[in-house]
Amino acid sequence: MSAYILVDTKINNLEIYEEYKVLAKPLAEKYGGIYRTRGGDMEVVENDLWSPTRIVLIEFPDMESAKRFINSSDYAPIKAMRHANAECTLTILDGI
Repeated sequence: MSAYILVDTKINNLEIYEEYKVLAKPLAEKYGGIYRTRGGDMEVVENDLWSPTRIVLIEFPDMESAKRFINSSDYAPIKAMRHANAECTLTILDGI
């Protein structure tokens, strides 16, 4: 069953975040990730619980692949770059 990493990001340092994006994409792909959306245009229709800023959605073959990516030692320094230059909410979701 597919799984998804959903990230809402408020970028604080665009220059370094652009570098993060270049490094993160091939690594997510190494773990089977396919970017379904990456900060494109969005229309918020309802926001009673949450007001999204910039949405990224990555599909993985399964929950374990998504977790292996997000917790991998090769992603750790790249994740630190994201943490230092953006505020994020990240969830891992089971697909159907």
